[in-house]
Amino acid sequence: MRSGNNKFYSLILIIIDTSILLAAFTLAYILRVQYDPRPLVADVHAYDYLYSFLLIIPFWILIFASLGLYQPNTYNRRLVEWAKIGVGSFIGILLVIGWQYASDTDILPARLVAVYALAGSFILIVVAREVLRAVRSLMFRFGKGVRRVLIIGQTDTTNDIAISLADTRKSGYEIVAIAGPKKNLPQHLNVHHYSLLESALRDIDINAINTIIQTDLYDAPERNQKILNAAQTHHIQYSFIPGEAEFYSGKNDVDVFLGYPMITVHQTPLVGWGAIVKRIFDFIVSLVLVIILSPLFLVIALLQKILNPGKIFYVNERLSQFSRPVGLLKFRSMTHLKGWDSHNVDDAAEFRAMDREDLAIEYEKYQKVGNDPRVNAFGRFIRATSIDELPQVFNVLMGDLSLVGPRPILPQELKYSKGRSALLHSVKSGVTGLWQVSGRSELSFDERIELELFYAQNWTFWLDIKILLKTVLVVFRRRGAK
Repeated sequence: MRSGNNKFYSLILIIIDTSILLAAFTLAYILRVQYDPRPLVADVHAYDYLYSFLLIIPFWILIFASLGLYQPNTYNRRLVEWAKIGVGSFIGILLVIGWQYASDTDILPARLVAVYALAGSFILIVVAREVLRAVRSLMFRFGKGVRRVLIIGQTDTTNDIAISLADTRKSGYEIVAIAGPKKNLPQHLNVHHYSLLESALRDIDINAINTIIQTDLYDAPERNQKILNAAQTHHIQYSFIPGEAEFYSGKNDVDVFLGYPMITVHQTPLVGWGAIVKRIFDFIVSLVLVIILSPLFLVIALLQKILNPGKIFYVNERLSQFSRPVGLLKFRSMTHLKGWDSHNVDDAAEFRAMDREDLAIEYEKYQKVGNDPRVNAFGRFIRATSIDELPQVFNVLMGDLSLVGPRPILPQELKYSKGRSALLHSVKSGVTGLWQVSGRSELSFDERIELELFYAQNWTFWLDIKILLKTVLVVFRRRGAK
């Protein structure tokens, strides 16, 4: 949507980034060479320095492009944009250093030039984009570059899109008219409402419409063709947004099959290279964590033998990707009733055997309890600090789990997922996930399922990084760890 404006805005971003990178490297050279009396590592003339960077900058821009810095889903999200600018600037500096090493040519007169250039490029690009964002919002406020929209639809999606695009200063859209049932008309929007599609199409010129958004198809093909013909006749933009979430969540591929456009809908973006990158990241990080945490594992194992006699580890059968059973490894924190299988125990049944119907009901509602009497004193400590879950890095190393993903559920919990576990298990389960950083124990089972479905359908590598960082904060705050 708004593809013409988006392309123009992306072109402006490329021009600005190119200019700023050149300015940042020029400034870095001047600060180090002219204002720092310390000797230089290499005598690099200003002309040769700038010539080298004129050759490197296009590759730097390609790095930015590969990170999505010229796509709307990045530059319309401030924090995501800043993070990617930081990563892109760092990779760009590595490119410069690598180029210098590979070509055996002195590009940087001193190592500090690279530091100045890294800091300068990041700060200046962020500032420039914030200024450009403010200018764009100001233009939208005065109607410049705004798309005047007719929304056509009969489902709740029509209402959702209208509400989302209502703030013209942020969206760049002005909702002028809506064609469909009046129940889908947001009450606070002062727009034209058309009960008849034909009336809305007839008034396209009167309302100065330049964009049509259709949210669902009519049963009669000729009505859908009428909408498309109206857009073509008036030479305006037409976009179709399927109202069913399954058509736009996950990963979609558009191709041509037997002369027809074909949309292939994957359950999750975690297919192909996405799954490969995620597995490589999991393996490297888990291997490093195993090495770093080995002394802690030895200490906890000794304390277990002293304070909590019995087995050190607790292996629990859980269901992961494709509902495949995996042995989840944790430090043992519970003392079960005599005769109960600690590996695959039905918690609700065990609570009833303890004459704790209240806990059985609580478990059936939340799939855990706030004050589990089976947790021993040492177990409470390692649970409160989340130490009990650290051995799961071995599960990640072996490929049974991912660092981030949906919670691996117990086999007996399948009955609570109401048929949604198939999509939930399209990705590998994780040690941490979106539900842990969104309330953890305080969330109901259904709320967890919704969050985990969102993760499975909207995965990105950046979402994983964000969840991992939030997990560290949650653990240190000791919020929800029970």
